[in-house]
Amino acid sequence: MFLEERHAKILEMLEKDGKVLVKELAEIFSVTEDSIRKDLSSLELDGKLKRTYGGAVGIKEKLQMTEAHKRRISDVEAKRKIAAAAVKLINAHDLIFLDISTISIAIAQILEKTENNYKILTNMVDVLVMLARNPKINLIFAGGQINKSRDGFSDALNIDFISNFRPGISFIGAFGVDIKKNSLTSRDTAGGIHKARMIELSKSSYIIAESRKIGTESLYRFATLDKVDGIITETELSDDLKSAAEKLGIKIISA
Repeated sequence: MFLEERHAKILEMLEKDGKVLVKELAEIFSVTEDSIRKDLSSLELDGKLKRTYGGAVGIKEKLQMTEAHKRRISDVEAKRKIAAAAVKLINAHDLIFLDISTISIAIAQILEKTENNYKILTNMVDVLVMLARNPKINLIFAGGQINKSRDGFSDALNIDFISNFRPGISFIGAFGVDIKKNSLTSRDTAGGIHKARMIELSKSSYIIAESRKIGTESLYRFATLDKVDGIITETELSDDLKSAAEKLGIKIISA
């Protein structure tokens, strides 16, 4: 196989799997690991991948992970306020579901220090890592195939697993919350389908969203707003939005 063909095949594998490993590539192409490292260095210089320890990731994958990190460090104070208001709704006897959301991380930061015996179900990796440190928490993790931004799991395997549970309360993230259009939207279909399923399964559910998301729409409409019990946000909403929410029969909790 010519060098150019090998490079093309490596990029094809990156597009499919998101990452490649030096050891595996050396076995596939029957060349030395040093030759593969040189291939990856050359492709990195061309801006086609990013070298990592033991392999490489695609540039697209790197950007998605960077976006996820940016979401975590934005609107920190707003997320803390929303999280504090959400925790006040928790009943010690409930099974609590924490969705893939940066506000779920803020909720987990509070619950990480609790002395109460809570039962938590989540599909978010960061929430798992934090709450697993607290022996007071009965933690159930819903896995499957991890999503591209590495936040957590929302694939068919995951939905099959979580469908066995009936949370007493769920906290659901959304990229768009349009009260006047009675619309909840997400950035991707898989995540949206997962959120809709959790709303359906839960005895009560609340949207956790910063005020900047109120009145906006994203790519995929996963549910109507009147399917949830309320919205938790960090500031007071306008009277017309409160009136629209009241007509839908949902609560507005301003942290």
